[in-house]
Amino acid sequence: MISSLYQWIRRLFADIDATHREKAAALTVLEMEELENIFALLLLGAFTGVPSPPTFLAVELLPHMERELKILCKRANDCSDMLAEMCGTIGID
Repeated sequence: MISSLYQWIRRLFADIDATHREKAAALTVLEMEELENIFALLLLGAFTGVPSPPTFLAVELLPHMERELKILCKRANDCSDMLAEMCGTIGID
C-alpha cells in the first residue's frame, strides 16, 4: 500500500516535471523566433522605414537570413489572404 502510494506520488512529480520542461522549451522556441524576427527587422528595416545598418554589414549577414527571406516572400504573396495571415500569426505553416 505504501509503496503504491510512493510510486503514484513519484509519477505525479515526474509528470509535473515533464510538463514544466515542455512549457520551458516551447517558450524558448517562441523567444528564438521573436529574436529572429527582430534580427530580420533590423537587417531589412528599410522596407518598413526603420533606419537600416550599413550596407556592407547587411550584405554580409544576408546569407544567414535565407529562412527569413522565404517567410518574407511568402507573407508578401499571402498579404491579401486573411486566413493565411491568421494561420501565420498562430504559427501554422
